[in-house]
Amino acid sequence: MRTFILRRLIYAIPTLVGISIITFVIVRLAPGDPIRLFTFGSRATSEDIEALRHLYGLDKPLPLQYVDWLMNILRLDFGQSFIYHQPAAALFLDYVWNTLQLALVALALQLLIGVPLGVIAALKRGTWIDSVIRVLSVAGHAVPTFWLGLVLIIFFAVQLRWLPTGGITTVGKDQWDILDRLRHMLLPAIVLSLTGIALYSRILRTETLDVLGQDYVRTAHAKGLRERTVMFVHALRNALIPVVTALGGILAGLVGGALVVETVFSWPGLGRFTFAAAIAKDYPVIQAGVMISSLLLVISYIIRDIVYAVVDPRISVR
Repeated sequence: MRTFILRRLIYAIPTLVGISIITFVIVRLAPGDPIRLFTFGSRATSEDIEALRHLYGLDKPLPLQYVDWLMNILRLDFGQSFIYHQPAAALFLDYVWNTLQLALVALALQLLIGVPLGVIAALKRGTWIDSVIRVLSVAGHAVPTFWLGLVLIIFFAVQLRWLPTGGITTVGKDQWDILDRLRHMLLPAIVLSLTGIALYSRILRTETLDVLGQDYVRTAHAKGLRERTVMFVHALRNALIPVVTALGGILAGLVGGALVVETVFSWPGLGRFTFAAAIAKDYPVIQAGVMISSLLLVISYIIRDIVYAVVDPRISVR
């Protein structure tokens, strides 16, 4: 297992290097000067601006800037934020945990709701239950995230006043108050998980119907095994394999897709922070965000391959 993980990490190095090059070039070639942007309206002279540009290494040729940045990344130094004048990596640690909390809760909802719905739809094929689940899965893909978030805020927070309108904690509350944090997290997690619930329910319905028609399932029934044993031991385990495939990039997808949800619910997460950095052309923060998200993607794919071996014994992790 260690050899497999190490080999996958080594294979990921060229991918991460390619992503770093593309990110660096796109950010640097984008219109606008970040130094002039954050000194706009101040009394900074041309000499001051040039001194700042020299301080951040922006007066060097682009290839040298990239090499310096890459060497710093190898030392886990993503540079100093132009706006906050703090290490970009330290700033991200303040926000990435908030986004990961939201993403992991959304992922749990996707699996706990989407997988059972797909199995139920397959077992109740052709009934009104199957029809309702399929309609809901289509609606889950079609409903815009921002619109659903606003509707839930109006109904549950404004009208019923059951849940807060946004934020991560109530002002004046202890930040370790788990119940208060869960109340704030419930609506954004539901909105963020909706697409995944719709996806997994459709995948599980199709795969379960396919597996239930296989010879080994009919043989298990012929042996007199209990329906529950046939369903959960023989059928569901094989039907879950495509779900594991879909899980490959789901963590990075949830983190990257949290921007709209974080904005609607005023959630202080990585998406909002990176978007604000992009508007301000804060190079170190933007580049750190892309590289950290790419690393999450690589890790999620490694986890997917490990789960493959657990779900399907025919696959060996070597």
